[in-house]
Amino acid sequence: MKVLMLHGINHNMFGKRDPVQYGTITLAEIDEQLRTLGRELDVEIESFQTNSEAEMVERIHQGFFDQVDAVLINAGAWTHYSYGIRDALAILTCPIVELHMSNIHAREPFRHHSVFAEIVKGQISGFGVDSYLLALRAGVSAAQGGAK
Repeated sequence: MKVLMLHGINHNMFGKRDPVQYGTITLAEIDEQLRTLGRELDVEIESFQTNSEAEMVERIHQGFFDQVDAVLINAGAWTHYSYGIRDALAILTCPIVELHMSNIHAREPFRHHSVFAEIVKGQISGFGVDSYLLALRAGVSAAQGGAK
């Protein structure tokens, strides 16, 4: 099984950016924890991070052609306004899990809305790095036919 992890805008700055919301963990450390759990679940994790909306859309399209089994996405601020990313995600035929390290519903009002909500299997937020690990478990379960 292959899972595509999509990291959005500014996530390359984890560990430096707003430690109150995001802690001090780096993107490389998040990816390593995902790979470790992936090995336990017998799942290959491919991670991709970009600050370019166009590159994100292209990578989502490639995920369709690669026939990935599940997609995890923390799109950052794009979650709240990128209809281009939303439309690209809607092309996918596999389960999609939206995730956020911070509790987006306890933050600024503009962060309370996700343009992806109608097309994703579910959303996990507020658990720091554990949001990623929970999302991986949920995505794998959904891809295996669970979590109906």
